[in-house]
Parts: sequence; structure tokens; C-alpha cells
Amino acid sequence: MDQNQFMSALEAIVGQAGLVSDADSQSRYTRDWRGKYKSGALAVVRPASTNEVSQVVKACAQHGIAITPQGGNTGLVGGSVPAEPSREIVISLDRMNAIEDMDPDGNTMVVQAGCILADAQTAAERANRLFPLSLGAEGTCMIGGNLSTNAGGINVIRYGNMRDLVLGLEVVLADGRVWNGMNRLRKDNTGYDLKHLFIGAEGTLGIITRAVLKTFPRPSDRVTAWLACDSPERCLDALNMLRERLGDAILASEIIPAIALDQTLQQIPGTKPPLSPSPPWSLLIEVGVFDEARAVRDTVDGVLQDAVIEGVIYDGVVAQNIAQAAAFWKLREGIPEAEVKSGPSIKHDVSVPVHRVAELIERGTALLHRLSPGARPVPFGHLGDGNLHFNLSAPAEAVGDPQAEAAFLADWDDINRAFHDLVQEMGGSISAEHGIGRLKKSELARTADGVGLDVMRSVKTALDPNGVLNPGKIF
Repeated sequence: MDQNQFMSALEAIVGQAGLVSDADSQSRYTRDWRGKYKSGALAVVRPASTNEVSQVVKACAQHGIAITPQGGNTGLVGGSVPAEPSREIVISLDRMNAIEDMDPDGNTMVVQAGCILADAQTAAERANRLFPLSLGAEGTCMIGGNLSTNAGGINVIRYGNMRDLVLGLEVVLADGRVWNGMNRLRKDNTGYDLKHLFIGAEGTLGIITRAVLKTFPRPSDRVTAWLACDSPERCLDALNMLRERLGDAILASEIIPAIALDQTLQQIPGTKPPLSPSPPWSLLIEVGVFDEARAVRDTVDGVLQDAVIEGVIYDGVVAQNIAQAAAFWKLREGIPEAEVKSGPSIKHDVSVPVHRVAELIERGTALLHRLSPGARPVPFGHLGDGNLHFNLSAPAEAVGDPQAEAAFLADWDDINRAFHDLVQEMGGSISAEHGIGRLKKSELARTADGVGLDVMRSVKTALDPNGVLNPGKIF
């Protein structure tokens, strides 16, 4: 490879504004959000159009250069930074950030892959519509990355994952060809639904450049409640009581243990306890109001009264205004940051059938205590869809001691393996919403169905025979 010739070819395609070649300027693109993976790249290329993406991919194919596609670089499994910096470039979609079309009547919007999630939410709101994907990184993450990882978030219980929120895609393939699948149809049985190959593929099969997203009617109001329970089982009982009366009106349901709430109250400024004393387990519920608000509030109040009488919950508070509801959600959204500030932790992003969440919390907590005595399990997350962020914080006495912290983190792989074995035994998944990337590829190889892995490798070979798209990820 003639590197100077290659760089000149890139600059001819994207111009100086679209090329980042010095290491200092590249660092924001070559280090993952957690700081676990630090890399480099021959160049960071920032195309401004699908045609430029296509031309860059063709140039890479000609010169034998691999590509790491990247959105907001907010991933948590190392999937968005190069694994082999000496032979890779990063293609960042951050300049392709336009919202091209909004169709309120058809409940669709067309966006470029670099559109920030929060901007898509705002655009939908201005058209009196809702784009329901919501997660902690929504002010930074981008639609292309959300699609490539099949992002989930807090509203999956009502609206589904990103896979459920898209009608069509435009994708640049490994040879530079552009697949135009920008379909707005709700029903189309003309062969394979190819978009699903690229959703959740983490950029290993193609580079998503544009998307047709679904939008929905906006709730006219929301009812947000913080409930106190004695156990995870009771949290699930409370959710089921609400579901029986409210059905799909429930937008979100988050289970929060006392340790996560306490860490957030200690570490995140401006937070206040919703109940005093703090409950051993909290259930944060949000209900969408699509009709008469008073009737929905009366229904929620009635269910909660019944739940108290039946011993399902023992306390609770319904937000009386937008500010109080926002304060509740600040507590939930502050958990990851508070956990970081509370010392090192070993992460798990898993799912099990909803009815087994309480069992996973009980068995998983006991397992983690056996594997790492003194460490502090912190299971929290999306109760309604079975997805828990079952993290393990270092022992309190180890925090601030570099040697003790390092000794704790040295057990990461062993703890992951044992915990994932438990999740597999319970019919669950070792990655509910974060993906595989670099972090979990060995665990995928160890735990996945062999036939399924063979099929995935066959698809990869068919679409990317030279292995140039996001090498070192998933497999």
C-alpha cells in the first residue's frame, strides 16, 4: 500500500474538512466511551454524503484498507473503535446528520445516519409525533449506531427495540455499492427483508447511511410513579397489576435496588430521595395518556391502592407535575454515572424471560457474592422486557486503592463466564442491548448455538468476503 497515495485519494473524495489524520484530533474517534479500548487509525474520514461514503469504501477496497464505521462512539463493548489501527480507517457519519423528511400523516421520518437521537426525538415532537427510542446517551448517540446495535432503552416494553422502529434503510456495502432499501411500506413481502441483516450487525455487514423511521402519536400526558417494594418479586407483581388494567399504555418500567438509588443520591448533584426511608426495591413506572388524563390517573391510583391492600407495594408517590417526574427519571438515568463515581465495576448486560427476572436477581446476587466476597451487586434495568444491567461494584474498602481495584478487575473474565453460564441456564441472553463488539466476542463463541454462528459467518462471508468491515468485532 502506498499510504500517501491512499491519503490523497481520501482527501480528493471528502476534502480537508472531511479528513482527520493527526493522532491528537483522532483520539475522540479512537477511544471507546468507557476508555477500555484505546486505539488509533490511519485516518478518520468524515463523509458528507452517501456518495462520498461509497467512494471512500471503494478506495479502501482498492488499497486493502479495513473500515470501522462509527456513529456517536457511545457503545459499551468496544465495537466502534479500530481493532487493528495500522490497517484501518474510521468512517464517522457525524457530518451526515440531516433530518430529510417528516411525514406526520404517514407516521414516518427520514434521517441520515449521523442524526443525533435527541434531534430525531425533537423533530418528531415538533410534528406532534413521538420517536420513542430513549436511552442515557441520547444527546450524543446517532441513529446509525442505534440501528447497528439494535438499541433498546427504556421504552421497549411499549414500542420495541430499534429493529421495531424502522421501515427502510440505505446501506453502503463492502464493495462500495449502495443498497437502496428506503421503503416506507408497512407491508411488503417481496423476498427477504434485507434491512434486518444490517440492524444489530454492528457495522460488520455494511455501513448504514440513511433510514426511514417509524413515529407514533404523542401521549397527551404521562403519569409517572415511584413505588416501594420489599422484593423483586413484588416489583413484578406490581407491574403485572398495572398491565392488566392499563395494557400498552405502560411506556416504561424500571427496577432499582437500594444500592443503586443510594449511589445516585450520593454522587449525582441535585437528586433527592422520592421516598423516605429509601425502599429496598423501587419500581419506576411511566404511563402514557392518550385520552382523558383524569381517567388514567384515577386508574393508576386505584391499582396502587389495591397493590397496597394486597401487600404488593408498601409505599409510593405519583408525580404531581413535570418537574417531579423529571426528578424521578434523573435518579434512574444517573445510575451509570453514579456507579462510575463509586469505584470500578464489572458489567453485565443480560436478559431473561420476564417471569424469571426475580429469580435471576436472587441467584445472580448469590453467585456474585461467592465469586467476589465483599463486592456489591447492583442489578437494575428494564423490568418489563427482562433486561438487567447486573453490575458488580468493587468492595467499598477497595475503592481508592489501586492495587485492590486492579485485583478486583482482574477477575472480570472469570466472573463474566460464570454469570453468563447462569443466564444461559435460565434461557437468557449474554447481551440484551449493548451488542458483542470486542468485549463479548469470546463469550459469544463459547455460548452461542454452533449452527447459528455458522450461519452468521456465512452471511458475513457473502457480504464482506475480504473481511474489511469492522474486523475483530463479533467474531
